Amino acid sequence: MDHALQLRTATPDDRVWIHELRHRVYAEELGQHPVDPSGRLSDGLDGENVYLVAARGETPIGFVSLTPPWVGRYSLDKYLTREELPVLTEEAPFEIRVLTVEERWRSTAAAPLLMYAALRWVAARGGHQVVAMGRRELLDMYLATGLRPVGRTIRSGAVDFEVLGGSVAEIQRTVVQHLGRTLERLRAGLDWRLDVPFAPRADGCEHGGAFFSAVGTDFRTLERRHEVVPADVLDAWYSPSPAVRAVLAQDPGWAARTSPPTGAEGLIAEIAAVRGLPEDSVVVGAGSSDLIFRAFGRWLRPESRVLLLDPSYGEYHHVTERVIGCHVDRLRLSREDDWTVAPARLAEATSGGAYDLVVVVNPNNPTGRHAPADALRAVIEASPERTRWWIDEAYLGYVDPADSLAGLAAVDSRVAVCTSLSKMYALSGMRAAYLVADPETAAELRRWTPPWPVSLPAQIAAVTALRDPGYYAERWARTHVLRGELAAGLAELDGFDSVDEGVANYLSVTLPRGGASAADFVRACRAHDVYLRDLSPMSPAFEGRTVRIAVRDTTENARIVAACRSVLAELAVAPGARSAR
Repeated sequence: MDHALQLRTATPDDRVWIHELRHRVYAEELGQHPVDPSGRLSDGLDGENVYLVAARGETPIGFVSLTPPWVGRYSLDKYLTREELPVLTEEAPFEIRVLTVEERWRSTAAAPLLMYAALRWVAARGGHQVVAMGRRELLDMYLATGLRPVGRTIRSGAVDFEVLGGSVAEIQRTVVQHLGRTLERLRAGLDWRLDVPFAPRADGCEHGGAFFSAVGTDFRTLERRHEVVPADVLDAWYSPSPAVRAVLAQDPGWAARTSPPTGAEGLIAEIAAVRGLPEDSVVVGAGSSDLIFRAFGRWLRPESRVLLLDPSYGEYHHVTERVIGCHVDRLRLSREDDWTVAPARLAEATSGGAYDLVVVVNPNNPTGRHAPADALRAVIEASPERTRWWIDEAYLGYVDPADSLAGLAAVDSRVAVCTSLSKMYALSGMRAAYLVADPETAAELRRWTPPWPVSLPAQIAAVTALRDPGYYAERWARTHVLRGELAAGLAELDGFDSVDEGVANYLSVTLPRGGASAADFVRACRAHDVYLRDLSPMSPAFEGRTVRIAVRDTTENARIVAACRSVLAELAVAPGARSAR
């Protein structure tokens, strides 16, 4: 691929060429800046911007600049105030700018591919919105990607620019629709060296579980399950209780071939008894995602307005924004505030009654922070009548199952509580979850529930698990010990900026700014059969450098630490992006 068109992040040598090309185009050709005797044109954001380069072989022919929101300032700040362009403050966008190609290559695919690469890079860092300055004469190229004018024009030197903006998800859809065949044709001869896959997912939300690429999704090499460490998904490190394993082993053939109770009546009755809830307030499903899709599909429309935590569980963003097409706002959490979901901020954000639905994951995934139920209850009770609340308590058992808002949900028509039985009870493969709502809301959801919503093995396993609280309480307590040991082992390594525990069965590590990306790190760990989760696509708050690690048993945790030690050493010797083709 010596002469293939290459897409890469800029090298130090590229930076010199970028300054020279920028001077030739924006000073000498366009007269936007005065000519500099050095023949180079630099920028005040150069030290913090990201540059993507198109090259023919190793010779650079074009570049595009990206300013991530964590930089804290934009090039547009030089021309417009935040009051004149509030999107810079409200949406935390990524700025795409100075798309520039050498003159002889301007009629090639270099410019469209650079724009596409920029969008893929932004999406891989959790970007939801982009802004750009498009030269008037190139406006059609920007519009073809789905960017739209925001009503502001900028004059810089002798050049007029239109300020453009747009949703990353919508722009990616537009690009794939209009340029899909062209992109696929170009891909065959493209040397793609960015740390993000060339093509976006076309079929839903990105989750963990990449370890199945090693085990085999066709299940022909299941013996590989003993060789990989699946720490990229938050399945329990322990097995279901002995009672669960025993009952499933009694007659697995019968359990496999027999239709379950149509409405999972026994499972509902057991949940209600164990949790002290009315049976008519409980709705069951094949995992939390089943309930999310079913409920949100009934409650929300494209005109609905939704508030999500950011960062938080990605399925909520996917369903509300991508599937239903709601207007989504985000309550942004920050590392500087220890990722805390402050009740006062939540109350302020919801007090005006703008939202049809507010989603709170508690404990939050992936930050691992928990807000006490009493504090959330006070916010909910003070909120406007029109606002519905969805509280996701999938990991509450790691705090205290009694610190739940399920009791409130059973009597307050504005509140629904969703709880997975998969993660806490080691039943992820079975898929079982329940939702608590007032009887009228629950009845409406049951009307839209197909028969046999939970399989017979899952119903048997879940009922039996709920009858063995002592076993699970001991496993949850042991998880805290294992998490502490894993955190201590990782903290001893040379190469992480921080190790952050939280309260659940996962923790996160953050790499230094300016070094390898989380995507590079995760990919390198897979060479050691250790699978971790790159959090970058979930939120810009992670700055493309934070990795989530599920707590495993003592042996697998030791393998995680060993793999991280090796990869940190490898990256220290040979930093830089790896191909993500």
